[in-house]
Amino acid sequence: MTGLLALIVTGGFAALIATVHAGAGGMGFWAGVVAATLLAAWLVQRLGDAPEQGLAALAAPLAFGATVLALWEVLVLGLSVPMVLLPAPSAIAARFWLAAPMLWSDFAQTFLKAVLSGYVIGCGAGFALALVADRLPFLRRGLLPLGNLVAALPVVGIAPILVMWFGFDWQSKAAVVVAMTFFPMLVNTVAGLAAAGALERDLMRSYAASPGQTLWLLKLPAALPFIFTALKVNAPLALIGAIVAEFFGSPTQGMGFRITTEAAKLALDLVWAEIVVAAVAGSAFYGLVALAERAATFWHPSVRP
Repeated sequence: MTGLLALIVTGGFAALIATVHAGAGGMGFWAGVVAATLLAAWLVQRLGDAPEQGLAALAAPLAFGATVLALWEVLVLGLSVPMVLLPAPSAIAARFWLAAPMLWSDFAQTFLKAVLSGYVIGCGAGFALALVADRLPFLRRGLLPLGNLVAALPVVGIAPILVMWFGFDWQSKAAVVVAMTFFPMLVNTVAGLAAAGALERDLMRSYAASPGQTLWLLKLPAALPFIFTALKVNAPLALIGAIVAEFFGSPTQGMGFRITTEAAKLALDLVWAEIVVAAVAGSAFYGLVALAERAATFWHPSVRP
């Protein structure tokens, strides 16, 4: 039944898109849009109520996303929305195909260079300092309030300063990413290292465990959920920071640079193509961290089914 309903919804939206591309319209067309939307909502609800096992868990979000894209296409073309306000998905896809080499160059400049390097340095430095702070209570008491203060600094405030310090290439964007990811990792790791219970710590002392053994066997396993929470929070945060930093100075490539320059030219289809690249990259990055979390913390109650 669900498969038949999916075929009906897909065929209905395909017919509506073909109709609107042909320039047809009228009351019958809009009645079809309403009917297809209601059927799609029912389909998404049925898929969401189904057991979430394996790839079946992706059925509801994929159906919802496809419905949004189809409605976007139909409404933009059916209502003759100007390109400078909101391009249709078909126009974005066409521009994406034509500008694929440039989009890849921007992706490599922003994500592969600035985001990944800044993410590794920022998270690694925050984790290392948290290990030191765990051994030195006075450092922990002094760093955590400072970390909360720095984490609240707006990226639009620190990005121009770091661009002036490190230049206009990807190094300054990586510095922004380091500043944005360092303190979330520090705060979460310090909290995670303190999460081990007093009974477990007393047991390790009764076994005459060294500080290194206590850290490796007790504190780090207890801190893993906190560490992966910071890693997941920092994944999209790093991409946002790098893109915003490119607004304040960049060479002639990069996602943020392309968004600002093409928006000034009213080339909104290319701007949306860059947004799609950023959204896919950020989602994939987050997904990889989440998969790593499931593999590393399979024993934790939050991961076990």
